Amino acid sequence: MIYGLYLSANGVMANSFRQDVIANNLANVENVGFKRDIATFQQRLTEAKLRREQDISDPTLDDLSGGMLLSPVNVDITQGELEPTGNNLDVAIQGNGYFAVQQGNKKSLTRDGRFMVDRAGFLCMANGNGARVLGSNLKPIQFDPESHVGITIGQFGDITAAGQAIAKIGVMDVQDSTKLIKRGGSLINYDNAGPLKAATGTLRSEFVERANVDPATEMSQLMDAQRQLEANANMIKYQDQTLGRLVNDVGKIT
Repeated sequence: MIYGLYLSANGVMANSFRQDVIANNLANVENVGFKRDIATFQQRLTEAKLRREQDISDPTLDDLSGGMLLSPVNVDITQGELEPTGNNLDVAIQGNGYFAVQQGNKKSLTRDGRFMVDRAGFLCMANGNGARVLGSNLKPIQFDPESHVGITIGQFGDITAAGQAIAKIGVMDVQDSTKLIKRGGSLINYDNAGPLKAATGTLRSEFVERANVDPATEMSQLMDAQRQLEANANMIKYQDQTLGRLVNDVGKIT
């Protein structure tokens, strides 16, 4: 194995993956409640250091870098900007927490607070996936078909219609937010993040939370990833040319 080629190939793959992550962030910049992804990497240790064994390899080579390896993508859960909509069924979370929703038998979390009332009177997400919004008791919220006019949502999730208390939207959190996994459609899987618990965030009616993606920052990082990818690709080309000369010129018998 040519060590330099291996390191350069690692650099190409890592920065190609980083470009994909950044491009996905830019593609979702207008999606309500979207949380940006962060591509992370780690240094590849030598086999001796990885196994913590002594005196099994050349100490001179042990100090060489082993390149870098991809790590699981992290999700940036910082608060996005709140945008007014004027729709009484739109609501944004200020602070920690997620809305709990149910799609079929599957429960998920989301920061997308665009809601609507379906034909059966259930409060559901308005993005087309039909997921029903759960109350603080983790059961779907349903309105009387004749009394869902004039709905208001309070700071702590209390829903009133025609002056009557109907239900309370659940604002939930998990024990370990690093274990949350995106499912698509603004939904988040929390199966590995521990049981749900009440969150400390409050609600703001007639607002939605924009994606926490700054296009200028993402474009800057995208260009940086592209330059690093090109640099590693050029190193592969230069090493290939050097090996070609070594085989065809230096090693030629005259």
